[in-house]
Amino acid sequence: MKVLLVCGSPHEKGCTYTALSEVAATLQEEGVEPVWFWMGKEPLSGCVACGGCRGKGMCVRPDNSKVNELIGLCAECDGVIIGTPVHFAAASGGLTSLLDHVFYAGKKGPENPFRLKPAACVVSARRAGTTATFDQINKYFTICEMPVISARYWNMVHGNTPDEVRQDQEGMQCMRYLARNMAWFLKCKEAGKAAGVREPVPEPVVSTNFIR
Repeated sequence: MKVLLVCGSPHEKGCTYTALSEVAATLQEEGVEPVWFWMGKEPLSGCVACGGCRGKGMCVRPDNSKVNELIGLCAECDGVIIGTPVHFAAASGGLTSLLDHVFYAGKKGPENPFRLKPAACVVSARRAGTTATFDQINKYFTICEMPVISARYWNMVHGNTPDEVRQDQEGMQCMRYLARNMAWFLKCKEAGKAAGVREPVPEPVVSTNFIR
């Protein structure tokens, strides 16, 4: 079993990475392999709604290799945990652009790489804006039929440096709770499949707006 850890910070080994590292270590203790993805520092524009991803499940713009790399990793892994710093009470701008692309284009392929895969987010902040960011990231999961994994508190850490994050004892404990809950869910899912429990059968999609 593999869980994808997405570091949505422009700092490769900063506070967000520190929190995710605690998750990774606990996943390994539970027999689950962590797979890392760092979004990097290259600029990524928002989705321009060109529609080229329809039927392909990937972004067709030549400058979006990170988007397609992440879609591919989501398809390969059994669960997903996305970490982000707080920028103005929201996820980082780069991560927001990346996730808008990934979750839109990924669903446009012949198979949904996100459906019924457990997911969670981890939020890192100096002080505030964590719950708004937490809500923002979880919305990507719930629109894609991804069960959301929780801990004993909202998945967040506080600190202005990696060392300060490590001093956040409750936050780091939440990272371990999250990892163990993710591992448990994956093992239950695997056991259910072995016992013949079938996945829910999807219905044909009905898409409406407020006037029809």
